[in-house]
Amino acid sequence: MAKTKNLVITVGRQYGSGGRTLGKCIAQKLGLKYYDKELLVEAAKQAGINEEFFEKTDERSPSFFGGIFSFAQGLKPMAYYSGNSAISDDNIYKAQCDFIHSLAEQGPCVIVGRTADYVLRDYPMVVNLFLHAPMEHCVKRIMERENLTADKAQQKAERINKLRSRYYNFYTDKTWGAAPSYHMSIDTSTLSDDDIVGLVKDYITRRFGHDALPGA
Repeated sequence: MAKTKNLVITVGRQYGSGGRTLGKCIAQKLGLKYYDKELLVEAAKQAGINEEFFEKTDERSPSFFGGIFSFAQGLKPMAYYSGNSAISDDNIYKAQCDFIHSLAEQGPCVIVGRTADYVLRDYPMVVNLFLHAPMEHCVKRIMERENLTADKAQQKAERINKLRSRYYNFYTDKTWGAAPSYHMSIDTSTLSDDDIVGLVKDYITRRFGHDALPGA
C-alpha cells in the first residue's frame, strides 16, 4: 500500500480527559477532517454486519470486547451476527484498519482511538498524541457532562480506561498510555484547549515544516 504524505493526527485518550473535544478542536483549528465513531459505522458496512448494532459498540462497550478478552486468555472468542452470518472481533478490527488506511489516503485528518497510531505506524506524516489528566480532573469533567456522582464517574473512568488499555495492548505491540508509544503525551488539566492546539501545531511545523498544514 502506498504511504500517504497527508498529515494524520491520531489521538489516544483517557476517559474524561477531553480527548474527543480536543480532537475536534485540533481538526477545526488546523483545517483537518475529524473521525471517531464514524469509523465504526463504516467498518460495519465493510464487514457486512448490522451498522445500527455496530454504532452502539465501541471502545467503551464491555460486551463488545468479551470476545477479545476471551481470545487473549486462550478461550473461544465471541462472534457477532447480522442475519444468519457471524463475524469475529478480529475481522471487525481488520475492517476498521482498512478504513483507517483509506482515511489517511483521502486527506489530512484527525482520528480518535481505534489504535490508529499503530495502524498507521509506517506512514511518514503521522503525529500520535495521548491525552490524559489526573483522575480528579477527569471525574469532574465526567460529572458535569454525564450528571454522575463522583464515585460513579470514577468507576466509569476506571472501567473504560481498562477496556481501552486491553483493546490497545491486545492488538498492538505497544502499551496504552505509555510515553514511548506516542510522539506527544499531554496532561489536559495543565493547559487550555487553545494552548494544546498551539503546542501540537508547533510540533508539526518543527517536525514537518509549515507546508505540512493544509492551506499553508
